[in-house]
Amino acid sequence: MKYYRTHVLVCVDPECLGKGAHDIEDALQDELVAQGLIDEVQVLETSRIGGCSHGPEMMVYPDGVHYVGMTVDDIPFLVEEHFLKGRIAKKFLLPRVEVKDEELSAPTSKEVRVVLRNCGKVDPENIEDYIAEDGYQALGKVLGSMTSDQVIEEVLASGLRGRGGAGFPAGKKWQFCRASKGTPKFVICNADEGDPGAFMNRRVLEGDPHAVIEGMIIAAYAIGSSRGYIYCRAEYPLAVRTLNIAIKQARALGLLGEDILGSGFSFDLEVRIGAGAFVCGEETALMGSIEGKRGEPRPRPPFPAVSGLWAKPSNVNNVETYANVPQIILNGAKWYASMGTEKSKGTKTFALAGDVNHTGLIEVPLGINMREVVYDIAQGIKDGKKLKAVQIGGPMGGCLPEEYLDRPIDYESLAAAGTIMGSGGLVVMDEDTCMVDIARFFMEFIQDESCGKCTPCRVGTRRMLEILQRICKGEGKNGDIETLEMLCKQIRATSLCGLGQGAPNPVESTLKHFRKEYEAHIFEKRCPAKVCKGLIRYDITDTCTGCTVCLRNCPVGAITGDRRKLHVIDTDTCIRCGICMQVCNFNAIEIN
Repeated sequence: MKYYRTHVLVCVDPECLGKGAHDIEDALQDELVAQGLIDEVQVLETSRIGGCSHGPEMMVYPDGVHYVGMTVDDIPFLVEEHFLKGRIAKKFLLPRVEVKDEELSAPTSKEVRVVLRNCGKVDPENIEDYIAEDGYQALGKVLGSMTSDQVIEEVLASGLRGRGGAGFPAGKKWQFCRASKGTPKFVICNADEGDPGAFMNRRVLEGDPHAVIEGMIIAAYAIGSSRGYIYCRAEYPLAVRTLNIAIKQARALGLLGEDILGSGFSFDLEVRIGAGAFVCGEETALMGSIEGKRGEPRPRPPFPAVSGLWAKPSNVNNVETYANVPQIILNGAKWYASMGTEKSKGTKTFALAGDVNHTGLIEVPLGINMREVVYDIAQGIKDGKKLKAVQIGGPMGGCLPEEYLDRPIDYESLAAAGTIMGSGGLVVMDEDTCMVDIARFFMEFIQDESCGKCTPCRVGTRRMLEILQRICKGEGKNGDIETLEMLCKQIRATSLCGLGQGAPNPVESTLKHFRKEYEAHIFEKRCPAKVCKGLIRYDITDTCTGCTVCLRNCPVGAITGDRRKLHVIDTDTCIRCGICMQVCNFNAIEIN
């Protein structure tokens, strides 16, 4: 085996690729060759390291230095400064990072990385990297010194709750499945991450696949299973590839297959690829898809722990839940339970997006409040604007206004506020956001992704979407708000699965906290945020110089006027595309 004094991990997440990550990687390899360092420094690819909003990114180990924002022309200086002279190239550090020895890695001081501990640190395609970071030691401990009941008790004592959204205690799920009499039993990993803007599971699968595999093997030992499946959406080709490599490597070392580590326990797993249906994130629809059927939810009970995949007892947890398990076994339930709140233990990953200065993937202890996330980790709202709302929980989550920022982020607190934890999507919206339009956007997604099996979800969400679309077009009428409220109650109470039951959340939460915006749309025919096209108009102010740029670029000929004279927009012809505002060099276009 060849040994290197330094490893450089280059982020090849799509956002970094779009900013030239592969060119950076090629330039780095060429410069290392030119400087005679190619046998001392190994360059590897990895998925998302930090936020990617400052990309392209790279991590240098064992130094633990996180560089961002380089160009190809910067690489010779970076190689000379860091790899020849041994000095940190401070100009490429994250803007908010102070140069102290203990603060050179990607996480912020508010973060605690358990699930993401190896992401951006190990080569995900090299099992030896994972083993070097205590990988598979938890499995060895379980198979060598613990009974299945002891494993379940440890997970129960840790307080680990399912990270897929519902927050059901993982240990209880395992306990129920263990007690079920049917055989064989199945262990299933739900990697069908479909929330818009969510990439928590993808990050773990691409950056640390063995943590998930090890967690699944331990779960299989606990419930008495010999077969497992990882159900991953087709939109994650790199995750699927990385998982298959990891599974093959684990088999080669005797960590999967027959008689694992000479213990007499056997377990193997495979990756199944979903076609991208959002509803297959629901566990019974997921199992139907694995069976080769249409992905549709099944009535419960019976629950999967009793009758799941092929009507056999099955345990379904998501990627993040399984990734926590090895660390709980290694460090103990008390260690894990020391993080979080009384009823919500441990950490949670979030995909932080929206109108903040620093987007990306974070992992924080449960119980942290939203203000810390928005202003300490995400560094506040872009362009100095005011915060309007935080949407948490994915499409079935709710929108919370600024007065909720000091509430802790945990399952109970979020439920009391009218939203859910979900899988971990967190979208921050500034003062220019229209909350009616946001409700319409999420309802459009939910309606499009409804499997259509039950009438309340199939038809009810369509009726809600039609009302919201009318309101945004300026065609709202008296009684629309009351109809939306009635539909929310009925859909929640009568839908078959979690998608339909959670569908009203975006509408209910915006009606509760931003009702005045709905009333302005309906009764005043006005969009306060000036977003909804049917309720705004473009006007040309007196600062117009008559340059004719707007006139020449208007796609429908709605602008008239002579050169060097004030132009006019015909509001009846205008399609409110905003091109005139984009091309005007004199800020002479305003929205009313």
